[in-house]
Amino acid sequence: MKNTALSKWHEANGAKMVPFAGYNMPVQYTGINDEHLRVRNSVGVFDVSHMGEFHVRGKEALDLIQKVTSNDASILTPGKVQYSCLPNAEGGIVDDLLVYCLAENDYMLVVNASNLKKDFDWIQSHNTFDCTLSDDSDEMALFAIQGPKATETLNKLTSENLGEMAYYNLKHITFCGKENILISNTGYTGAGGYEIYLPNNCAELFWTKILEAGAEYDIQMIGLAARDTLRLEMGFCLYGNDIDDTTSPIEAGLGWITKFTKDFIGKENILADKENGPSKRLVGFELTERGIPRKDYQIVNSEGDVIGKVTSGTMSPCTKKAIGMGYVQSGNHKQGTEIAILIRNKPVNALITRPPFIPKS
Repeated sequence: MKNTALSKWHEANGAKMVPFAGYNMPVQYTGINDEHLRVRNSVGVFDVSHMGEFHVRGKEALDLIQKVTSNDASILTPGKVQYSCLPNAEGGIVDDLLVYCLAENDYMLVVNASNLKKDFDWIQSHNTFDCTLSDDSDEMALFAIQGPKATETLNKLTSENLGEMAYYNLKHITFCGKENILISNTGYTGAGGYEIYLPNNCAELFWTKILEAGAEYDIQMIGLAARDTLRLEMGFCLYGNDIDDTTSPIEAGLGWITKFTKDFIGKENILADKENGPSKRLVGFELTERGIPRKDYQIVNSEGDVIGKVTSGTMSPCTKKAIGMGYVQSGNHKQGTEIAILIRNKPVNALITRPPFIPKS
């Protein structure tokens, strides 16, 4: 079990710790609902240092990225970030990731911790280009500062006006007196905010300074449990639940990050899925009766026939309604379709609803 640079700090400050993706991670501090609502209404800070960071450098760095990712990274210029995925040869998803264009011929790939070795080996196995791939995950910490008061909080710690940063952009700034710190206007909550990449030896300083800066906004430390409910309210996919090696980007509603104007691994199979129509589709749903949907619960149609299964589910802290996502057979996926979730073998009525499940801010 690995520790992040702050695992011992979390333990000493009351976090409930759990093993996650090979790391000792905080799952909650004061409680899921409290942490969730703090991010939606004010500001919260996450230690997500378990995430993986790879660097691709060299004159053919873009060629490698174009081959292994589904989105078109050629449109990136220094300072831009892009959401993408790594397709396999069959058209499934090895992982979803962020591609950071740091400079010409210099990229950072941010991948899920649970897939770190798998992703690195996959990309490296296709690296026939004049570039180097390095795994710098163990040297880096990553904090996510999310919520409507994130900008006011972080502006206290830098001379930059972070409110001027566009969404999915990055900068290297002086932060807490440390130069060349990478910050991006990205996140996994839909509440707005930033992600900061930093050396491990700066982790405790930055963490405590961020908590001090956000004190007037009642900043809260946020665990992995609330991170999951926040992303689900927005309909963001979680690898291992909503997408995996057997799901195609088209099935998962990720056609928008799949560009057929370039060649990439799995292109032909994914294109066939798009042209012929996928056999299943990822949908959102909202229960209209009492109950909480859980992963792998069966989804049935109005006649009681099994048409799919739940991939993610929770009780929304914002709406107080049970929400979820799951795959259903094509033809049963249209918004407003009446379905039911089998909870302890009892059908609980639900409606297919297009995420996000809360109003966009």
